[in-house]
Amino acid sequence: MSYADTVFIQVCRDILATGFRDDGLSVRPHWADGTPAHTIKKFGIVNRYDLREEFPIMTLRRTYFKSCVDELLWIWQKKSNDVRQLQSHIWDAWADEQGTIGKAYGYQLGVKHRYRDGMYDQVDRVLKDLREDPASRRMVTSLYNHHDLHEMGLAPCAWSMTFNVSGNVLNAVLNQRSQDMLTASNWNVCQYAVLLHMMARASGLVAGELLHVIADCHIYDRHIPLVEELLTRTPRPAPRLVIDPDVTGFYDFTVDSFRLEGYDPWAFDEKIEVAI
Repeated sequence: MSYADTVFIQVCRDILATGFRDDGLSVRPHWADGTPAHTIKKFGIVNRYDLREEFPIMTLRRTYFKSCVDELLWIWQKKSNDVRQLQSHIWDAWADEQGTIGKAYGYQLGVKHRYRDGMYDQVDRVLKDLREDPASRRMVTSLYNHHDLHEMGLAPCAWSMTFNVSGNVLNAVLNQRSQDMLTASNWNVCQYAVLLHMMARASGLVAGELLHVIADCHIYDRHIPLVEELLTRTPRPAPRLVIDPDVTGFYDFTVDSFRLEGYDPWAFDEKIEVAI
């Protein structure tokens, strides 16, 4: 069975059984009809995925892999904030009149910063250190810039990556301040698993462990019946991730550089309302 399914089941059961309900609190998120979107949550969830074992995608319902990779490349490769460059419409609710999400996500990665040896954006700095100084413990990216929060359509949820090399293996820690378990949990895991593979390939390394740290891990009130339905299902085997062997440069990857062999998720036709 897919290990990503095992993690999802364990975390969701824990939240539903022992989580904290914020029904009595004033909350920012709301549903499209204006009703406050309350949650049941757990604090401080930590999950580990060894990418040498399998690709961490759920089978309990489909994770739309191509759209997932498209958004990842939009943020990390294009370093964009323009939602019109995406193949999906997942960011439309947070876009401004110009079609951007302000100084959020990809915008932050594209800003150049001064280092002792020159000017680099965060992505290029990590790529340089992976090639030239793999023993470094300072290969960190952050999207959470307090100076720009007031100009962001949405404060970044998955906000920090820390890369670390052991021998020829590249590992990473993904820090996430907030995680919607039904709509985005496996989406984010798949994205950053792909990113780790990209960084490793571009640096002549092997993708190892992805450690996912979630501060506020929650299920929205209107999502509880859907999550309970998923928990009744039997996980299926994980697919195999295939990466185009001819692509080695970080900026040469495209959506079509990645494909899944043997992905057979359960059908899931229920509409999932997204809190905004």
